[in-house]
Amino acid sequence: MKPIFGRGPSLPIRLALAVVASLLLIIADSRYHSFTEAKVYLNSLVSPLQYMANSPRLLLDAASSQLMSRQSLLAQSQRLEQELFLLRDDLLRLRHLEQENQRLRDLLGSPVRFDTRRMVAEIMAVDTDPFSHQVVIDKGGLEGVFEGQPVLNEQGVVGQVISVGKTTSRVLLITDTSHGIPVRVARNDIRAIASGSGQLDRLLLHNITRNTDIREGDVLLSSGLAGRFPEGYPVGRISRVGYEEGQPFADIRVQPFAALDRVRYLLLLWPEPKVIDVDDVAASPTAEGTPQ
Repeated sequence: MKPIFGRGPSLPIRLALAVVASLLLIIADSRYHSFTEAKVYLNSLVSPLQYMANSPRLLLDAASSQLMSRQSLLAQSQRLEQELFLLRDDLLRLRHLEQENQRLRDLLGSPVRFDTRRMVAEIMAVDTDPFSHQVVIDKGGLEGVFEGQPVLNEQGVVGQVISVGKTTSRVLLITDTSHGIPVRVARNDIRAIASGSGQLDRLLLHNITRNTDIREGDVLLSSGLAGRFPEGYPVGRISRVGYEEGQPFADIRVQPFAALDRVRYLLLLWPEPKVIDVDDVAASPTAEGTPQ
């Protein structure tokens, strides 16, 4: 059976016709812009295909960007955490330095006479014996520390030096049972001896009769008697005045002004230099009897 239509032109002829038609279309479009509107419609038809073809690349770029952003955020978060940790450490040290600075300011601003030589010392060790209240400080004979030297802090009297080494010294606290300090009541100048009780927050006044004018809340100052502690430095406050039936003396307890369980810096005092009166020397019998 024969086909209705005969065979068409051969392949070389078809190729030649296609090339000629393409050239004519190119020339017509470049010179006469004959297919401008047709290209708009063709671009509109082809654009979805272009988006579909480009979408895998966009998805890969977005995933890569998200992965890089996540890694960058994680690295930044770790870096910020480290910086925050370091800043917290610096803040803690600054707070500690601020507290130490305030302690030293309070210590140097304590009620010490300005003409008195003084020196700041730091506690190095605390005696572990529960029946002995002693501490070791970082100043000794090389700095001029001597036995019996009074020791204070910014709150009041702390104790006295009992032994001196080259670079360290041992201080006996006023609450030790073997310690006693002459005091006077600031309100009425009644004199007494404040003795250690063996407890860091308590002193005792012994041999005070029942009719003595001492009340709770009275402030005790060093009296200056015996020449060991200078006069007028705060020692403690009367916390209890009790009377027991049949006892001749009152039970009087004193709370030290110095918080002896928390002290770190101490103040060493030197005695005031004695001023010699020339008139007294000239009037003394020894001066009159001296041969010329």
